[in-house]
Amino acid sequence: MAHPTSMNNESISIRNAQTLIPSRYLLVALTFLLSLLLYIDRACISAATDPIRSALGLNEKEMAWVLSAFALGYALFQTPGGLLADRFGPRVTLTVVVSFWSLFTGLTAATWNLVSMLAVRFLFGAGEAGAFPTMARAFYSWIPMSERGRVQGINFSGSRLGAAFALPVVAWMITAFGWRETFVTWALLGFGWAILWYLWFHNDPAEHPRISAAELDHIRKTRQQAKDDKSHQPKLSATVLLRSRNMWLAMAQYFCSNFTFFFALTWLFPHLKKTYQLEPVQAGLFAAAPLLCGAFGNWFSGCMVDRIYRQNRWALSRRAPAMLGFALSAMGLITSVYMERPLTAVIFLSIAIFGADMTLAPSWALCIDIGRKHSGAVSGTMNMAGNLGSFLTGLAFAYLQAWTGSVVPFFFVGAGLNLLAVVLWTLVRPEKGLEEY
Repeated sequence: MAHPTSMNNESISIRNAQTLIPSRYLLVALTFLLSLLLYIDRACISAATDPIRSALGLNEKEMAWVLSAFALGYALFQTPGGLLADRFGPRVTLTVVVSFWSLFTGLTAATWNLVSMLAVRFLFGAGEAGAFPTMARAFYSWIPMSERGRVQGINFSGSRLGAAFALPVVAWMITAFGWRETFVTWALLGFGWAILWYLWFHNDPAEHPRISAAELDHIRKTRQQAKDDKSHQPKLSATVLLRSRNMWLAMAQYFCSNFTFFFALTWLFPHLKKTYQLEPVQAGLFAAAPLLCGAFGNWFSGCMVDRIYRQNRWALSRRAPAMLGFALSAMGLITSVYMERPLTAVIFLSIAIFGADMTLAPSWALCIDIGRKHSGAVSGTMNMAGNLGSFLTGLAFAYLQAWTGSVVPFFFVGAGLNLLAVVLWTLVRPEKGLEEY
């Protein structure tokens, strides 16, 4: 029979081994995987553009509406998704929204005409809408202030890596198995993630059975404290939300950011394929490069945010990475249109997406800063405005080209929006809550 003392020592050893990896790191790993999956599901439609058009008999403008239907549903349900996360907690909310959007990922395979595809893509977007606001609400409770930039950078880099992975790999899957079968496969993976999240995550780190006392103490001491977010913070209302100058600035600059990025997610693949007469897999590899650079932009910006914040320069830690990113994005977009070879065009488009993605970590850190206990609703509202930009991108590229006979005007519009966003960030005050500014 084992001695009681040895059994206790063994239990302590097991407990210590379990906490070698901090629980908040596992949380970031899970949300990174979700971000990866979220954008694989989203980018599938771009890689499947040609076979879907052929199967459903769609022209280019009708396909533009299919691409934008997702963005419209995604935009309109951002604030409701964030409110649900604030009300019911990230555990239940994220389980439900991931299951919902995975259902409509699978149902994309069952569409038979334009109307059915528009309906499914709109509802797919509505389902995905709650994902990032809910993750932001989870980070408010779990992530120390000095780690917000890196965590947001890592999280959003997953979306870019997912999209980059999707373009060549999904193009291959569609060629090998068919576009309908491909959508069903990714739907099943989404249901698997939702089950894992519900079993592992807890809304409050104090409720998590795996977290160590030392990590819990560290989180409590270094996350945004009740005294900082004025626990007496009034209940969030539309009046409080819409009277905040910070809120409007966050929305406007994110509109500009998404206008650029959504091009990479939707029209870049068919644009490169058509302009440079590329094979599908070759076009997918070229189109993946800007998205990979977007992942690097997220990591670089996230580290920059936290490094400047640790120098006690809270406002600058949000402004500087975002302003630099928007400037790079404007330069990359304008220069790319004058390149005659796919490689050089993609190099400058990669600079543009690197810059656009530098704006994500400071933008979402800003939402948690000013939203505090209402960070789900605040980040959802910002993301709603951003995805109205995405909705317009999907239409603007096709319609501007039809009206002018050239893709050049689209790139100049995107560059102009990026330069506007540089100015907007000079007015942002991250240290002030919604009710203060």
